[in-house]
Amino acid sequence: MPQGSQPRLIIPALGRIYEGLSPYMEPLLRFVAGAMLVPHGCQKLFGMFGGGGLAGTAAFMEKSGYSPGMLWTIVVGCTEMFGGILLAIGLLTRPVAAAITIELIFAIAVTVQRGWIGSNELPVLWLMIVVVFLVRGGGRCSIDRMLGREF
Repeated sequence: MPQGSQPRLIIPALGRIYEGLSPYMEPLLRFVAGAMLVPHGCQKLFGMFGGGGLAGTAAFMEKSGYSPGMLWTIVVGCTEMFGGILLAIGLLTRPVAAAITIELIFAIAVTVQRGWIGSNELPVLWLMIVVVFLVRGGGRCSIDRMLGREF
């Protein structure tokens, strides 16, 4: 295929649908990723959605080597809850994505340390999604874009 040319679609009629939806896929991914982080933060901070709350999560943090556990529970819970909200709306997207990236690297390290190698698929997938927004910013349909300023 010559460089710069588009591949021919097997079902050409879908081309208009793909073109129409394409500009909204990245903002949709950002919104869904951010919105899905919020309940994880609520699990840690408030014990909602079957989470351990502050005490249970702090005990897990201590057992995982992150001391003081209560401090790290609050940091991680707030990163997920407030960071998820900010990521979803596209405000301070890059700093929030950086904080979530750091958290996910540590989460992956804990699973490796505990020998849970097979359970790293989701944290690695989450990491890759968040790194996209760390590099690209909030993009269209973000408050960062509406304000005309990004990190």
